[in-house]
Amino acid sequence: MNDRHASAERHDDRDEIARLLPAPADWDLPREQHLRHKDLLMRHIDRDQAESTAPEPAAAPVRRARPPLRPALVASAAALALAAAGTAGAVLSGTGGHDDAAARHAAADMRPAAALLHRISNAAAHHGTLTVRDDQFLYTREKVREADLTSGKAVVSPLKDAESWMAQQPGPLHRLGLSRTDGETLPINAELGDTKGTPAGLSRPTYNWLASLPTDPDKLLAYLYAKTPAAEGRERDQAVFEQIGGLLGGLMPPRTAAALYQAAAKIPGVDRSSGARDAIGRQGLGIVRDDKRYGVRTEWVFDTRDYSFLGSRSYLTKDTSYGKAGTLLFSSAELAHAVVDKAGVRPAAEDGSGTA
Repeated sequence: MNDRHASAERHDDRDEIARLLPAPADWDLPREQHLRHKDLLMRHIDRDQAESTAPEPAAAPVRRARPPLRPALVASAAALALAAAGTAGAVLSGTGGHDDAAARHAAADMRPAAALLHRISNAAAHHGTLTVRDDQFLYTREKVREADLTSGKAVVSPLKDAESWMAQQPGPLHRLGLSRTDGETLPINAELGDTKGTPAGLSRPTYNWLASLPTDPDKLLAYLYAKTPAAEGRERDQAVFEQIGGLLGGLMPPRTAAALYQAAAKIPGVDRSSGARDAIGRQGLGIVRDDKRYGVRTEWVFDTRDYSFLGSRSYLTKDTSYGKAGTLLFSSAELAHAVVDKAGVRPAAEDGSGTA
C-alpha cells in the first residue's frame, strides 16, 4: 500500500511539473544585491582551506561582481550570495563540454526544486512591465543582518535598515548611486582602480540592461555560465547560482525574471528547503544550494501566496576558524521597491514628504 501511495505521489509530481512547464515563448537580469564586502570573507575561507590541505598556488585577485552598497563599512560577509568571486573573463568549466552540461541541466529539471521555480517563474511573468528612464534611480528598502569578519571571527550585526538608489544610466559611471544604512548616507562609487567607470551589466544591472538579456532560459543560462566571473577552485554551478541570487529582488522586467527562475531550475544541486525565513522572520518557500568547498549554504525565500521574493540568507554548514556550523553570514528582507527621479528621495509611499 505504501509503495502504491509513493508511486501515485511521484506520478502526481510528474503531472504537476508537466502542467507547470510553460509553452515556448518569444519573451523579451535587478539590482546591486548584496555582493559587497566579499573579498575579506573569501580570503578567510581560502586561508582555512590552505591550513587544512596541501599548499596551493596563490589565488588570482578577487574582483567584486557588484559595487558595494556601503563602501565605508568594515568588510563583512554581507554579500554572501558569494556570487561572481574571482577574475573576469570566465569560460565554461568542466571536461564534458556542452553535451555534459545539457545532460546535467536536463536532469536538474526533474527535481522538486524545478517544479517550485517554474511556479515562481509563471507568477513573475505576470507582473507589470515598467518604463524606466536613464536619468532615474531604482529605490530599494530592506532589512539586513551581516557578519563582520575583521576580527577573524564572525560577529553578526543587529538588524539594520538599509536603502539604496541605483543610477539607471547605461554608463560607464563613476558614481553609481547612493546608500543609507541606519541613517548613514554614503555614495556608491565604481570599484577602486576602475578609472573608466562601470557600465551597465552584471556588475551594475540596470532595468533596461536586464530587459536586453536573452529570455529563453537555455540561452540565458548559457550567457550566465559564459559571463559569470570565475575563481580558481570554485564550483562553476555554484558561482552561477550565486550570480542569479545577486540579481533577485528589486524591480525586474517580468519576462527576464521568469526566464531567470527557469534558468536557476536547470542548475544541478539546487534544492528546496523547509522552514525558510528572511531577516525579519517571514517564513516562506526556500530554494537553496550548498557550496560544499566553502561550507556555505545560500537560501532564497519566496512568499507562499504570490511567490514574490522575500529575501535571502547565507550561513555556514561546517565549522571554520571564524564560526561554527549554523553561523549566520548574511540575511535580508525586501520591503519596498520603486522608481524615483533623484537619489536620496524616497517614493511617496515610503515618506509622506517624499524626501529622505
